[in-house]
Amino acid sequence: MQSYSESMDLKQLEYFVRVAELGSFTRAAVALDVAQPALSRQVRLLEVELRQSLLTRNGRGATPTEAGKLLLEHGRGILHQVERAREELGRVRGALAGRVALGLPPSVAKAMAVPLIREFRRRMPDATLSISEGLSVGMQESLITGRLDIALLYNASPSPEIELTPLLEEPLFLVQRRNGKPAASARPRPVPLHEVAKLPLVIPSRPNAIRMLVENEMAVLGCRPQVVLEIDGVAAILDLVEDGAGSAILSRNAVATSAHPQAFAIRPIGAPALRSKLALAMSSQRPATLTQKAMSDLIGRSAQTLLAGC
Repeated sequence: MQSYSESMDLKQLEYFVRVAELGSFTRAAVALDVAQPALSRQVRLLEVELRQSLLTRNGRGATPTEAGKLLLEHGRGILHQVERAREELGRVRGALAGRVALGLPPSVAKAMAVPLIREFRRRMPDATLSISEGLSVGMQESLITGRLDIALLYNASPSPEIELTPLLEEPLFLVQRRNGKPAASARPRPVPLHEVAKLPLVIPSRPNAIRMLVENEMAVLGCRPQVVLEIDGVAAILDLVEDGAGSAILSRNAVATSAHPQAFAIRPIGAPALRSKLALAMSSQRPATLTQKAMSDLIGRSAQTLLAGC
């Protein structure tokens, strides 16, 4: 009589789900912090146990077979239920538990990260929080693949794989190097968008949310931005503006949280005004855990308090 010394366990299931979501053993090994040979062995043992080929391996990565797609659907639900069970056990002790992976745009992270972490620790001391910074397009992909649980995204494209909850809208401003002391008189007049199109701009590369918004709104007016430098990173953009390389289009918050906010003059943009929409995003493929739901509520309240009016 043959017996199996190894059978499907949660680790094997988690490994398979992560490989299937990321489409690569290499990327999954990095995300799980395990050696790739060990990861491959566990997934292969799972296939042997189930007597099914779960992944099609090729030079470009790994994709689920029909059986793999079925197990991926069930596996996500099983892992979610396990996490819920852990949370429920944590609630017996009177606290929420579990891990939340959060993605924030750099300018938002500067304003929110410290007070958000402080409040998270106060409200959910038994839970753990991981915060990473990134561009909205990359973070949206990380939500789909499971590397992030929650993200704040600017001007996110609708997707059946993502649930979006609008938080607020931020006006964008023309940011230029300040020459001399700031005037103590009236507020600066708005700059028409078609005039902004004539200025040399230091701007992020595509598909940055602000870049795409600027190009789309200018295209409606029959013009296009005069891009002199493409730089991904608010701090680097502001350094170049301060150095006289050109102007930028950013939120007030991005300037206010910079190293030298007094070095810049900001003017509102009008006709039409540019407004960047910030939304809280979560995967629609995975039900949120209780801790993730509590964290999303906390983020929503914090964003209204910390970012509104910036």
